[in-house]
This record gives sequence, structure tokens and C-alpha cells, in this order.
Amino acid sequence: MKINILAFGIAKDIFGESTINVELPNDASVYNLKYSLEQQYPRLKKLATYMVAVNNEYALPEDTIYETDEIAIIPPVSGG
Repeated sequence: MKINILAFGIAKDIFGESTINVELPNDASVYNLKYSLEQQYPRLKKLATYMVAVNNEYALPEDTIYETDEIAIIPPVSGG
């Protein structure tokens, strides 16, 4: 399945654009997505932490991803 991913902050810089497409197996999890992204974009691994949001909610590594889901990569945020 082809997943459309929205990128914000430094993730947008790492991907080189605000949206990317990733091909994943039909039963893919958030963990599988992160692994795939980190293989394609090694700089992503250098972030201290980043979150994956699925349909506007933070997702757990074991959550399943569906082709119709809205996926976003949320980089670490520093506050002040």
C-alpha cells in the first residue's frame, strides 16, 4: 500500500519536502513505518525522538496503519 506522510519542522527538512509517499505492506505497523523511513532517510535516526501521528492522534509502535490514514511525522519540540 502507498502511504502519504506529512512532515513538520526538521522532518520536513530531512525529507526535502512537506509530503512524501512510502510503500508499505498491507499489515504495516507504526514501527514498520518508522523503520522504513529511517532506512530511506538516515538523518531521521539522529533526532532525539520523534512521534508519528495517525489521524490526528499520537500512535503507538504496534498500531496498524491503513492506506486511508492521515500520517504525520512530529519532530521533537523545544519550549521556552
